[in-house]
Amino acid sequence: MSITEGRATVNDVELAYLACGSGPLALCLHGFPDSAWTYRHLLPALADAGFRAVAPFMRGYAPSAVPADGRYQTAVLALDAVALHEALDGEGDAAIIGHDWGAMATYIAANHEPDRWRRVVAMAVPPAGAVAGGFLRYEQLKRSWYMFFFQHGLADVVVGMDDLAFIDGLWADWSPGYDGTEDIAHVKDALRDPANLAAAIGYYRATLGNVGVDPALDDVQAASGATTRQPTLYLHGRTDGCMGVEFAESAQPFLSSDGSRVEIVDGAGHFLHVERPDHVNRLILDFLT
Repeated sequence: MSITEGRATVNDVELAYLACGSGPLALCLHGFPDSAWTYRHLLPALADAGFRAVAPFMRGYAPSAVPADGRYQTAVLALDAVALHEALDGEGDAAIIGHDWGAMATYIAANHEPDRWRRVVAMAVPPAGAVAGGFLRYEQLKRSWYMFFFQHGLADVVVGMDDLAFIDGLWADWSPGYDGTEDIAHVKDALRDPANLAAAIGYYRATLGNVGVDPALDDVQAASGATTRQPTLYLHGRTDGCMGVEFAESAQPFLSSDGSRVEIVDGAGHFLHVERPDHVNRLILDFLT
């Protein structure tokens, strides 16, 4: 089934998206450094299973617009997901799927407006409670060095050098042994403009530097620390070089006790859904259907 492109304006930002199929909504949210094309394997599989699968380019990632308000905190990303559900006429039987930053937005969206989402799938970044238990350990701090580097204005220059070679390095470190040439090309298209790159780095500055964080969204943001209410599938690559696999092992207590589970995917790193697409697609479809 072919993938089409569309656009929707939500929360005063025009978001471009990829779509496939018809039926209940399955909203797929990407992370960094990534794009909606990371779901190129999953979208047709979801469509074949009877879903309307939609993957937006997250705010600030071309061809989506750079938001004029400069807001990138995870609560805003979650509100974009909720607004997309509304704009795309989603019903309460929708599913939400997120990877990396998309996973963080997924937890908040699912907890903030639980009646919109029947099932939840998250990949590569576990719920906030599981992350808090180990983020400051030495081994994880080594993996997360880039997050602290991104707080410095120099990052906007360095990451953009040599046609975003920095991104090639992150993919090599995070998904060792995987040839991400096709995926990285899409990422660079989304971030090559300095305004788009600054937006993507802005996600990190909002999280660690409190830049552009809106106090009016404190209640929405608080949902990031709640246990999911819906049955939740959490997937993590065994050789993830961004977020250690030990986080997956501590994720279960932060997932709904109703039908939730954790699966560690062998032979895959951080971008597990493009590294082992057939296996990951099967896990997701078995869970959703």
